Amino acid sequence: MAEDNKTLKIKLHLYDTDMSVKVSPQEEESYRKAAKLIVETMNTYVPILKGKRSEKDIMYAAMLAIALRYEQEAMRNDTIPFTDILGKLTSEIEEALKE
Repeated sequence: MAEDNKTLKIKLHLYDTDMSVKVSPQEEESYRKAAKLIVETMNTYVPILKGKRSEKDIMYAAMLAIALRYEQEAMRNDTIPFTDILGKLTSEIEEALKE
């Protein structure tokens, strides 16, 4: 079996649930970090919402917080505006060099 095709079976703790997943060795750290983020986010919301909201509502609040972080990070990494500006500057430079 090729080195790239190996999978690991790892156990992740997701707040109050343990989950076994098969991952590539390259993905293991990302999965563990993702599980840790879930636990940390749930631990933020549980003390605030427990008794006021259902467990399901608390999980939805945590999922929304994680998804919001993801979207905000994706927006910060949007390179399209920079690519557009670089294209315009390149065109201006090329026009100036033709003169």
